[in-house]
Amino acid sequence: MAVELKVGGLTPFSATDYPGKLAAVVFVQGCPWRCRYCHNPHLQRRTPEGAMSWRDVLAWLRRRVGLLDAVVFSGGEACMDPGLARAMRDVKALGFNIGLHTACIYPQRLQEVLPLLDWVGFDIKTPFAHYRLVTGVAGSGDPARACLDAILASGVAYECRTTAHPDLLPDAQLLALATTLAARGVDNYVLQQFRAEGCADASLASRPLHGYPAASTLAHIGAMFARFTFRHHGS
Repeated sequence: MAVELKVGGLTPFSATDYPGKLAAVVFVQGCPWRCRYCHNPHLQRRTPEGAMSWRDVLAWLRRRVGLLDAVVFSGGEACMDPGLARAMRDVKALGFNIGLHTACIYPQRLQEVLPLLDWVGFDIKTPFAHYRLVTGVAGSGDPARACLDAILASGVAYECRTTAHPDLLPDAQLLALATTLAARGVDNYVLQQFRAEGCADASLASRPLHGYPAASTLAHIGAMFARFTFRHHGS
């Protein structure tokens, strides 16, 4: 019996989750990491039935053919779900482009779905040796490194991004991380400033962000990549 994707929610229309495309976003339940700045903690747990059935989502998508360009699978961590590849094939058969948001946790499943993807937005959270400070999970930098290399080798269009908070990534570590990513071949990098809205960690949410990262840090990082963006959310 085929495993059905465990859906945690659906955003019917987004102009920001897949660059240059109008997309629906399917949120998949489940994530083994507990990142301190997580804005979707309600999706960390996998419930017995899911919030809605994949069959209902697919029926809804059939009615959106010609109105949307793409479907993005997000989470939680979409690659946690054994039904992900099948769901992507279902959507691809309708003619949509396929996007994925991933935290780079499951290298084997990522390798399975990479041939189905048209675009992937992936997080690299911190220098690999320091991943536990962000995720709460020992050794979590190892799968992140493996996923990074797999994405770069695949040739799939991508956006590599890091959420920046001074308590987790001081300027010196930001520079070290950017240097590592550039050396591994990343050429499209987004540094997104921590956003307090929706974050459950009060200590992070209350920290002033004015002047972080330093202008000199951003200039150094920007010089390392062919494409670099700093997404500033204000203090």
